[in-house]
Amino acid sequence: MAKKTRKRKKEHGEIPESWLLPYSDLLTLLLALFIVLFASSSVDTQKLYQLSSVFNAVFDGGSGVMEYPSAVDPTNPKSIANSKNSAYLEDQKSLSKIKGKVDDFIAVHELEKQFETKLTDDGLLVTIRDSVLYDPGKADVKEEYKATAKELSKLLVFDPKRNVVITGYTDNVPMHNAEFASNWELSVMRAVNFLTLIVDNNPKLDSAYFSAKGYGENNPIATNNTAEGRAKNRRVEVLIQPLVKKDGTPTNPSSQTDSLNKTDNKETKTTK
Repeated sequence: MAKKTRKRKKEHGEIPESWLLPYSDLLTLLLALFIVLFASSSVDTQKLYQLSSVFNAVFDGGSGVMEYPSAVDPTNPKSIANSKNSAYLEDQKSLSKIKGKVDDFIAVHELEKQFETKLTDDGLLVTIRDSVLYDPGKADVKEEYKATAKELSKLLVFDPKRNVVITGYTDNVPMHNAEFASNWELSVMRAVNFLTLIVDNNPKLDSAYFSAKGYGENNPIATNNTAEGRAKNRRVEVLIQPLVKKDGTPTNPSSQTDSLNKTDNKETKTTK
């Protein structure tokens, strides 16, 4: 009679170890994933390339997607700074060319004693003595100089467009007549009238880029104690602003956008 074989009962508390293998593989893959993500976020391409070579050799022994760790080259802070500095310098060259054109305009019209140009941190500054444009205590541009103002407006057409600020100044002699109660009012209206004359006589100019303001007797450039000094303080300034600041940021983003749109349109037409 055959003996019944007793089945060996599993000892209480015994845990099978077969699950450890897939668990360890999962941890290895997670570790590899975190290392790759960390390395990909680093700008050190050399280290990432070395890490790529190690993983390729371990997992497939050859080339793979890890051979190309990044589709875009890491950004170099120095290259960004150089690019911004280059944009600023190019814009300064453009302002210098504009200055040359204005200087030629002044020479042709023999206005050297009344007009002055200067490159400043704020842009190209064109200073005009008030005696050229206005009668004493008046804000309307003289008839004999309206043609000169119209010619000057041709030099204010830029591509891309630039902001132009026209500012009026007076001396410290009190102003009180039937038309103006103060030097401040006189300086503002002189700037506004000059701006209007320039913009209205040139359809190529966009009034959105022009503004006017007045400081009266404030911000003098000479002493008000002499007749010569007061004559210098009575002036109108035309400031042609830069497109790029020293730090590389645009001063007028909308003009930059317009320029880019024009470029895109030209490329589209060429493609067609």
